[in-house]
Amino acid sequence: MGMPQILIILSLLSLIVTTVVYPFVLRYALHHNIVDNPDARKLHRMPVPIMGGVAVYAGVFAGCFVMSLLVSGASIRWSLMAMTTMLVLGVWDDIKNLPAILRLIVQFGIVGAYMGFTGHFVDNFYGLFDIHEISLWVGIPLSLVAGVGTINAINMIDGVDGYSSGYGIMACASFGALFIAVHQSVWACLAVIVASALIPFFFHNVFGKKSKMFIGDGGTMMLGFLMTIFEFGVISLNRCPELESRGFGLIAFTLAVLCIPVFDTLRVMTARMARRRSPFKPDKSHLHHLFIDMGFSHLGAAVSILSMNFTITLVWLLLWLCGASINVQTIVVL
Repeated sequence: MGMPQILIILSLLSLIVTTVVYPFVLRYALHHNIVDNPDARKLHRMPVPIMGGVAVYAGVFAGCFVMSLLVSGASIRWSLMAMTTMLVLGVWDDIKNLPAILRLIVQFGIVGAYMGFTGHFVDNFYGLFDIHEISLWVGIPLSLVAGVGTINAINMIDGVDGYSSGYGIMACASFGALFIAVHQSVWACLAVIVASALIPFFFHNVFGKKSKMFIGDGGTMMLGFLMTIFEFGVISLNRCPELESRGFGLIAFTLAVLCIPVFDTLRVMTARMARRRSPFKPDKSHLHHLFIDMGFSHLGAAVSILSMNFTITLVWLLLWLCGASINVQTIVVL
């Protein structure tokens, strides 16, 4: 069976499993009152079930299980274990509202364990700003901060309907296209699985009336962790001679795909610290809040922000196609 057929099978399976599991998760959340209640900071006015991430997880898990049977060398047990732990942490946070420091400690532990068991982390800049191999004393802390930062950046964009899931679909499509192009079968399958599992949730989240759920901290932390392992996977691709010889700026590409969540989070956290407040204390200063304040609908805000992210990724792509150096690609994205 060829890779295109495998990708189609995994995509349909993940989509179908999420679709089938979704109503059961919805009923469970309603029955046990696992909901997000409105307050002065939040944009919804009625309690909304908050276990959408569990339905997405079911689709991802089913796809990964079948992938392990169809794709040679598809050993992602450490990724699944870490993803499951992140989901549990997030659902626990949704229910119990855990302290930020506890969430951070567990997140650092999960990302560190993943790096240790898989050997995937940032250890080389491949000539970016004349930097090549970096020592473990720099690479490991840098990777930990980048990984945990990405998890929390994705967690913080879950503020309007369709934003986090729409972003996840778009980012997975971008990462997946690269993995397919360089014949990285396992990474490509995982990206397709995650994107497909998010699609049913996206439609319920945006257009559902009685079926609406939020993805919750469980879903966003799981999605953030998946973006982290895609980051690490992309950085390791510059060992491919075909990319290195064509001046493909993998760090610039990764920054372009992650640009809005990461830089919006950096902006908000810096502003909070400048006001001598905790960087983790929620407020209404994120980009999606600003769009809502300007009169945009939830879907309008989500589409506008995702369009900005897509535009920056497109600018990076045009730079690369025009032969810009990896330094220029990175500087322009930044």
